[in-house]
Amino acid sequence: MSLSLLQYSDAAGQRGVAALRDDGVARAVPGARSVLALAQRALREGCTLAQLASDAHTPVDLTRVSVLAPIDHPDPAHLLLTGTGLTHLGSAAGRDKMHRAEAAGEQLTDSMKMFLMGVKEGKPAVPGKGVQPEWFYKGDGSCLVAPGAELPSPDFALDAGEEPEIAGIYLIADDGQPVRLGYALANEFSDHVTERHNYLWLAHSKLRPAALGPELLLGELTAKVEGMSRMLRDGQVIWEKPFHTGEGNMSHSLANLEHHHFKYALFRRPGDLHVHFFGTATLSFVDEVRTREGDEFEISAKPFHLPLRNRIGRRTNTVPVVRAL
Repeated sequence: MSLSLLQYSDAAGQRGVAALRDDGVARAVPGARSVLALAQRALREGCTLAQLASDAHTPVDLTRVSVLAPIDHPDPAHLLLTGTGLTHLGSAAGRDKMHRAEAAGEQLTDSMKMFLMGVKEGKPAVPGKGVQPEWFYKGDGSCLVAPGAELPSPDFALDAGEEPEIAGIYLIADDGQPVRLGYALANEFSDHVTERHNYLWLAHSKLRPAALGPELLLGELTAKVEGMSRMLRDGQVIWEKPFHTGEGNMSHSLANLEHHHFKYALFRRPGDLHVHFFGTATLSFVDEVRTREGDEFEISAKPFHLPLRNRIGRRTNTVPVVRAL
């Protein structure tokens, strides 16, 4: 039986946390105003989030409240968005197609080389002994978009493409140890045209907002997660494709990805939250689909009960002129 936590805000602006079980009914967790506060309480009391959610009984009508992202921080600078790529079986095929130069012939691209390293050494028996994955920084909590909200693409972007995947959600305890709170469905929104132009621009292509699904799934993730990614334009599906994730569909173990992220001391600052995207193998961009403002992404997967939906918006950026002081 699965158990998820959701964050919401009611008509009066009061926040709450609800527990969602397999019966599909959301029930309020007494006294909880945020998942972060609930996790901090669990650490203090030496119990689990599931135990604290066990006394949730009062139903919450999710159609009458605003559903928020399943994790946030009062100070967005203390929530970091990061991720790893080339982690999935089949993910290198699309990336290789994007990056292969005509003159390269049958030579392997750097993307394919990195992927094959993961296949060979990405699931070590001993944590910390596996090869490190591709890693990227995406932003802080100000870049996190709630389910149903617009994903604003900056006006200098060349593409606004979806990346359906799973993200791990972590809190750094007072002793500096990372604690996994759970998993969320995610759309790791990226600029694939910028990335394709030059792979060294990958860092630029990732500095975009990202959306998380409504649920924080507690416990362990099943070995194989099967989902569906769709794109709708004017209410009509213009592209859809299954996506497959979970360790059974990956070239890296989750433990290996976690090790190579949290091995850096700056990512173990007590009180910080981390949202870490595990990667995907399914992109509409690889199928020559080009998005436009107003297109809607829909991502769903079991064991998550609720889908993630977001429309593409647009953000006008005013770039300041740097002055000397």
